[in-house]
Amino acid sequence: MKTTLDELLTFTVVVDSGSITAASEQLGQTVSAVSRALGRLEEKLATTLLRRTTRRLELTEEGAAFLTHARHILEAVDTAEEQMAIRRLKPAGKLRVNAATPFMHHGILPKIGEFLKRYPEIELELNTSDQIIDLLEHRTDVAIRIGTLRDSTLHARLLCTSQLRLLASPAYVKAHGTPKDPASLVNHRLLGFTHPESLNQWPVRDEHGDLLQIEPSIRASSGETLRLLALAGEGIACLADFMTDADRAKGDLVELLPSHTIEIRQPIHAVYYRNTQLSHRIAFFINYLSETLANK
Repeated sequence: MKTTLDELLTFTVVVDSGSITAASEQLGQTVSAVSRALGRLEEKLATTLLRRTTRRLELTEEGAAFLTHARHILEAVDTAEEQMAIRRLKPAGKLRVNAATPFMHHGILPKIGEFLKRYPEIELELNTSDQIIDLLEHRTDVAIRIGTLRDSTLHARLLCTSQLRLLASPAYVKAHGTPKDPASLVNHRLLGFTHPESLNQWPVRDEHGDLLQIEPSIRASSGETLRLLALAGEGIACLADFMTDADRAKGDLVELLPSHTIEIRQPIHAVYYRNTQLSHRIAFFINYLSETLANK
């Protein structure tokens, strides 16, 4: 009985995700189905690929050797399918995209309809995470990163930049007044991030001439949560233009301290792992975002 591609995929996903339960979630299968697929694969190969303990899974020596072959086979199949699509001048297949919630909502989702009209054979899987993820572990083809990139083995392409501004709702300003200078912000309810703390450094100067490090009254892990809090009149937030352009245009948020604000622009990159020829699915998607995103 021959090994199937589904069994190879199941094996690699279990290894990458670190557990059968996590693999079942990524594959959209039951835990028992994933476990049975592993069992069939080990039976066909007449060897143990993974040592199972109550705490973790560990590759055997044979499993580590087989994993390398499995990855090559899956990549070869993926490449073959992609090359056939390229012959028809139609990139095809699944493209897994990850982005922080605000960028997914305001930077990507409004553009998806036109992208799928251009490339109807690409199957999109859109995931959000407000933390930096491991692309291999989460089986992600391309991720959008906002802010300065850390040292990494990832390839990166700058898509655009977006300016930071201090914003509040008209209702908040009416109730609490308009701050006259950065020092007066201490008398206001400030909305900031749980982490990293660098995101709570606002583009105005403190009394020492440094960028103002605020102590938030309310913290949130997502910029989208802070935007909604600001819209609800709960305080002042520092947010990027890409997620607040429409709010400012409608007057739902107003800029505070514009004459004191330093122009600081957050870079927005697309990052991906491919070290050889760039997947056409990834290339078409990144090119499309780069064309449609303007520096805000």
